[in-house]
Amino acid sequence: MNDTIFALSSGAPPAAIAVVRVSGPQAGAAAIALTGRSLPPRRAVAVTLRDDAGTVLDRVLALWLPGPTTATGEDTLELHCHGGRAVVRAVERALAAVAGLRSAQPGEFTRRAFTNGRIDLAEAEGLADLLSAETELQRRAALAMAGGDFSREVTGWRERLLLLSAAVEAVLDFGDEDDVADLPADFIAQVAGLEHEIAGWLVRPRAETLRDGFRVVLAGPPNSGKSTLFNALVESEAAITAPVAGTTRDVLTHPVALGGVPFRFSDTAGLRDDTGDAIEAIGVERARSALAQADLVLWLGADGAGPDGGWDIEAQIDVAGHPVKRAPRHRVSAVTGEGLDALRADLVAHARASLPRPGEAALNARQHHWLGEARAALAAAETLSDPLLVAESLRLGRVAFDALLGRTTTEDMLDTLFGRFCIGK
Repeated sequence: MNDTIFALSSGAPPAAIAVVRVSGPQAGAAAIALTGRSLPPRRAVAVTLRDDAGTVLDRVLALWLPGPTTATGEDTLELHCHGGRAVVRAVERALAAVAGLRSAQPGEFTRRAFTNGRIDLAEAEGLADLLSAETELQRRAALAMAGGDFSREVTGWRERLLLLSAAVEAVLDFGDEDDVADLPADFIAQVAGLEHEIAGWLVRPRAETLRDGFRVVLAGPPNSGKSTLFNALVESEAAITAPVAGTTRDVLTHPVALGGVPFRFSDTAGLRDDTGDAIEAIGVERARSALAQADLVLWLGADGAGPDGGWDIEAQIDVAGHPVKRAPRHRVSAVTGEGLDALRADLVAHARASLPRPGEAALNARQHHWLGEARAALAAAETLSDPLLVAESLRLGRVAFDALLGRTTTEDMLDTLFGRFCIGK
């Protein structure tokens, strides 16, 4: 944290503009070294950059942002250069020659923002998701988390929990005095109310489904039209199709966005028990595993023989003599396109119900775990009568909230999180 770091923080060159960011105690010295002058704070200034030999590097807009009210909480210099590769390389070489400066590691700017209290861990996770967002739903959910919606909620819960803890501590410390002999009359109601609010968050759709896509698995016996329908849904010849049974040997997965909703479609080996091919048998086993992990199964097999909750699809309706189903969810032809639009629209509507609402923050596995721990602690406090045990339960709730926001973390976990970021972020 005593080093001063620099990196290209905009997109890869060539580009119209390249933003090179410098953060740390020597950022001001770097500004003087490259511009030959002190810069006014928080004002864009047109300057000429020169290296230590006096060679002109570029004419740029420079921003000098003294800490601690910056993105990283440190003194920061931004150089808005022309976006050619040679320009960026020359500026980076000049910065590397300044004493005390080094190239940044992936995610190091954001990690310094976290360390310096500019953002908490939940906001950092939201920012990581925002950088990888590919659909509008992903962008809005990540923006809500990165913007602090969930963090403010947790902070409010924590403050209420502190007030409840203070009431219990008063009983423990001054229980022999008449005015603090008992807990407030509405104490249990307050604990229950807090637990109820947390429970509402725990049943919300999860961030993993939004980030990875709603998992739809196509399943059925060999030659039931799975691969052809798979190709039609992902609008790509991703799967090999042939009239030979057992063509698909493995689970083939393809991500795609339909109506702004992220999906992950999987084509599987034809399900049958009588295969004599060892490789096909492995594919069948993997297909069964994919079925178990699916959010939804499109069943192209015998009528009513699909897994619980799966959709019966009558496929290949353009083929004479195709298997007819009594009450399929959809009748489709992947060859002519008949019924495909209705199937796509139904998939989008169904997936939306399982994903966070637009602009609603969604919990990842780590956040869900710690919020569950907080709820369990509050539930325990509701059932206890000994103030000492109640105080301990509330303390465990505070520990969970602190872990959720990153007030108690491990270096390994932080390394994993910030390693998701690019070098200039």
